Amino acid sequence: MSTTPRTTAGPSADSAGAVAQPSRRRILGGIAATAVAVVGWNAVDQSWATAAEAAGNANIVPVPGLAGTLTTDPATVDSFGHDFGHLWDNAKPWAVLRPAGIDDIVKIVNFARVNGIKVAVNGQGGTGNDIESHSVYGQARVPGGISIDAKGMSKILSIGSDYAVVEAGVTWGQLTDATLALGKTPPALPDYLYISIGGTISIGGIGGTVQKYGLMCDTVQAIDIITGDGKLVTATPWLRPDLFNAALSGGGQVGIIVRVNVKLIPAPTRSVIFSLFYNDVTTYLADSEKVMAEGRFQVHAGEMLQKPDGSGWRYKMEVGATYTTTPPDRNVLLADLSDVRAEAVIEDVSYRDYMFRLDAYEAYLKESGHWYQPKPWLSMFLPASKTKTFMQQVEREMNAESLGGGFLLFYPYFTSKIKRPLAVQPNESVGYLFDLLRFPNPGADIQGMLDQNRRLYEIARAMGAKRYLVGSIPNMTRDDWKAHFGNRWTAFCNAKRKYDPNNTFTPGQGFFA
Repeated sequence: MSTTPRTTAGPSADSAGAVAQPSRRRILGGIAATAVAVVGWNAVDQSWATAAEAAGNANIVPVPGLAGTLTTDPATVDSFGHDFGHLWDNAKPWAVLRPAGIDDIVKIVNFARVNGIKVAVNGQGGTGNDIESHSVYGQARVPGGISIDAKGMSKILSIGSDYAVVEAGVTWGQLTDATLALGKTPPALPDYLYISIGGTISIGGIGGTVQKYGLMCDTVQAIDIITGDGKLVTATPWLRPDLFNAALSGGGQVGIIVRVNVKLIPAPTRSVIFSLFYNDVTTYLADSEKVMAEGRFQVHAGEMLQKPDGSGWRYKMEVGATYTTTPPDRNVLLADLSDVRAEAVIEDVSYRDYMFRLDAYEAYLKESGHWYQPKPWLSMFLPASKTKTFMQQVEREMNAESLGGGFLLFYPYFTSKIKRPLAVQPNESVGYLFDLLRFPNPGADIQGMLDQNRRLYEIARAMGAKRYLVGSIPNMTRDDWKAHFGNRWTAFCNAKRKYDPNNTFTPGQGFFA
């Protein structure tokens, strides 16, 4: 079934199967006018009911008693009807749960399972008043279902010598600041820290330490998760490993992660950041793989970007050496590299400042208006042997308008560092992250960009690439997903049937459409 987005009206069916869409009057059930909370579900006409509507009606299934709130208030529902990507705006849930605790989520999952209602968690990340799901292609949407506000589970529960236990709605920024105060840090962090830990690990989570520590989900030691049969259980690599492996990078298909045990390491205090520029992809690839193989740096990222005069593309390797007391020898770190040394930029900054480096860029994107545009992102893992050929194709296809205010992250990592089976990788020892993070200019051809995403994906897939679950690739079918997961598909389907037998969770991903 096509998952082509509709930007002016919500889809009439989610990508996991048809869902009846009642009229707006029935969705609200008079609640907007009276500000009365819903008390039950009408099993016949598939709508929420107020106390007045429920009186004497045998078809009303009572909502379980909650310490938090379940609301169909229009303003609340509207705010959960879009995400950061703004490509599925108005894919509204029928109700939003703001849980007061995990017990509320257990009750709602059981209620939804019995009554055939879909459920998805909404990470609600961001800064200031710009709080929303940070999926970019409606992955967290649940039209005709219940959206669970992750802000209702956002406590840091404990910080130990080498681990932290957090609720799933805690952001990486919250955890970073709390652990830095104790001289510790998560070993793997995203570039943008204001996103929920639970949401990130459910799709993988990648950042500039992937060469050493893998994805964010690879630093998770245990999870507490509510499965589709309404049970709260613990899963680790040794306890219910099938559930653990299906939940981490499984796109929210087997349960709702509510608590996470994340590994911690000692935190450095400073970072020397080297921005090294290359005029061609061949030299960039050689130097990137050289410094990675030698382990010269603790942080390793990079990007493809426009030349200053706009005449074409160049590459930047952004690498960092961290320290606490003695700065590293810069000459040793830069030895035998073939960058355009006259253009190199070297900065010595605090570790925290580097981790929160996107704060200023976020402010710029908001001021320029790019932050609020639709975002047709494309995220993939490329096999190293085909990366040069693919990037030369990308250079020919793209121009400055293709990025708008955004950027294209592009850097290597060892695929052996990726441990969770559903974070499917190219069948080579070295992969490259290709992360086309478009922030289009106003008036840009969004559909054309989505079409280009699909075309580039097909080219890359034929070369052995795998997609990352973030990103916007239209018209993914069940067969496409089956091919993507490959020999992990059967185990994934078995875990779905075992832990979500009623197909309650996260229809927006569309894996089983």
